[in-house]
Amino acid sequence: MAGPLSPSAQKIQNLLNDLGQPIHVVEFAATTRTAAEAAAVIGCDAAQIAKSIVFRTREKSASVLVVASGATRINEALVAKALADMLNGDRLLRADPEYVRLTTGFPIGGVPPLGHAVTPVTLFDRRLLSFPTVWAAAGTPNAVFAIAPDVLARLSGARVVDVA
Repeated sequence: MAGPLSPSAQKIQNLLNDLGQPIHVVEFAATTRTAAEAAAVIGCDAAQIAKSIVFRTREKSASVLVVASGATRINEALVAKALADMLNGDRLLRADPEYVRLTTGFPIGGVPPLGHAVTPVTLFDRRLLSFPTVWAAAGTPNAVFAIAPDVLARLSGARVVDVA
């Protein structure tokens, strides 16, 4: 869809520009809120969608972002194991929509893997590295951008791990 980007999508475009990335955010009329919807609109496999799932710790309320393949069901025990040094006995919980918006600055379905209001601890699904390009949310439930997965992992400051 051509034309000016919404403010949230423009924020991600500006961030990508500031990071020196020649990447263009694309905003569609159709929703890209879920991996299946995004894959259908983009015309790729759902596995190429880099979905952003936000967790939090119970006691410290620390923000954790898992960037996973759209075809992957996240194994929370593996995520907790990867974060054992940080958790130190604390419990990992899925974040509710209010927490997601507060810590990321974006709504569920549009959470990008970078540019959050509160910098999260980020884990990156190793499976995404098998693709030359992945697609990630860009601030709204209908905006995305394409990027090489290794570049995305680096830009987001993520640890590459198995999450499924």
